[in-house]
Amino acid sequence: MATLCIQVQESPFDIAVELEALLESAPEAGAVASFIGRVRADGGESAEPMSQPIGWLELEHYPGMTEKSMRRIADQATKQFELLAMTVIHRVGRLTPGESIVLVLAASRHRKAAFDACEFVMDYLKLEAIFWKREQRGEREVWIGSTDDDRARARAWKGS
Repeated sequence: MATLCIQVQESPFDIAVELEALLESAPEAGAVASFIGRVRADGGESAEPMSQPIGWLELEHYPGMTEKSMRRIADQATKQFELLAMTVIHRVGRLTPGESIVLVLAASRHRKAAFDACEFVMDYLKLEAIFWKREQRGEREVWIGSTDDDRARARAWKGS
């Protein structure tokens, strides 16, 4: 059974510490892949024109329910890609451009499974994890939802 670490937190994560913990839990891993999501200055997700840079991105969650949705996604990834260990950390609160939002680490016997697992988890976090996001551009605040691209990427996994 794979070792899972699922966390929602306001504080920044330490990538080196998280990687070391993952490696300790899966010494037989031949591959570890990672993904770090960051707040982009242009936002990139909302339908708002990019004329105004992002001042901040705020993420809200429903404690307990959010972690449960993240665990469901991570459980699916560990089964589908035969992972040995996985870490998924998502930050909440108000973040500014350049700050890290999400960390996904996947340990497996082979690299393809680890890479695919990270991509799978990110595609489903964008669609199914219970977070509410809004960004501030100039004087406006805009709520951000899933995009058609997010839905298409998740659908593509169902055929694989």
